[in-house]
Amino acid sequence: MNVGARLKEIRESKKISIYKLSQDSQVSESHIRNLERGKKSATIETLEMLVNSLNITMAEFFNENSNVTYLTQDEKILLNYFRTLSGNTEKAVIELCEKLYNEQ
Repeated sequence: MNVGARLKEIRESKKISIYKLSQDSQVSESHIRNLERGKKSATIETLEMLVNSLNITMAEFFNENSNVTYLTQDEKILLNYFRTLSGNTEKAVIELCEKLYNEQ
């Protein structure tokens, strides 16, 4: 796997600039550019800082399956709440979401 190309792919798919990623991760812009261009290699620590700032896990980063969807932080929170609901409440939430979706 080309780590730099993967980093760029995920960063661009999330519409995050190198500047923003640098600010969020505390990794310099020039280092991120060099990683994406394949001119530098990332340490595990640097990669962890970057993937955390992208709101993904290392497992998601290294999974090249294009059918995988990455959840946003809000989606993760919503999913965690949903998992605590009882069966009837789950159904009510799903019905509410369907209604809201159809009203758009």
